[in-house]
Amino acid sequence: MALFDLTLNLAALLLWLSWCSRHLEPLARNAPATIAGTVKRAEPRSSRGWLMLSGLVFLLAARALFYHQVGSAVGWTPKLDLGPVVLPFRSDLPGSVVLYSCLSFGRVCAIYYFWLLAIVLINWAVTEPDPLLRLFRLHLGRMRGWPWPVLAFLPLVGVTALWFALHPLLQRAGVVIPSQEYSQILEQGLLLTLTLVLSLKYLLPVFLILEMVAAHVYLGMNPVWSFVTITSKNILRPLSPLPLRLAKVDLAPITATILILVLLHWLPQAIQNELGRRHLVLWPQ
Repeated sequence: MALFDLTLNLAALLLWLSWCSRHLEPLARNAPATIAGTVKRAEPRSSRGWLMLSGLVFLLAARALFYHQVGSAVGWTPKLDLGPVVLPFRSDLPGSVVLYSCLSFGRVCAIYYFWLLAIVLINWAVTEPDPLLRLFRLHLGRMRGWPWPVLAFLPLVGVTALWFALHPLLQRAGVVIPSQEYSQILEQGLLLTLTLVLSLKYLLPVFLILEMVAAHVYLGMNPVWSFVTITSKNILRPLSPLPLRLAKVDLAPITATILILVLLHWLPQAIQNELGRRHLVLWPQ
């Protein structure tokens, strides 16, 4: 069921990105450069955008209905894994599964936009971006013109504010324990932001591994590999003063991958295991 849920979330994310990208098309912003560019499309862009948005709403609603029918019949409990806490939802209540369907998609959306922001910040000093990096910057909308320190703190502020807004709704649905202490809700929001940061362990090593492959295998001229190379070099920039080259072998990608896994996976896991051994919980409640 987890794989099925992830597949639907990815499909919903594609619909959302298709709807958000309707204003990023060159024909929507630039004047036509050729005669063919003056030909009006048979399908209006606005109607196509609303079709994508309607498909997203239908997908989330249909998934909630399916979970309500199947979950209540077999006693399955939808669970939203947020890292330090797992939120259970009642499949026998329509409102609860609708909330789960929306929040499950929202979790995937939050990870996507956080990764997008991380890539943009990593390549912040690039003055001549390749097509992929330019596209990522465009997806930030008006925020791409903000100073980088503001963008760096944006996930902390955004996630915490969103958690404050959702907490009364989750209390009403019986998903979280009622709390009158705003400090506890603030700590929970900070932990959820930290969970987003830890999710970079799935993203950053991919660039480093692809860079190691591209360094030893010729893969042709492609904007994707140019983007991977630039991003990898910026990830490895903190390690540049270290002597990590052995003859013709560059050990920096391997070293960086190990450091990322230690800091973002093994160390948090060890801390969580130690807290469990001492019968302590990380999630304030």
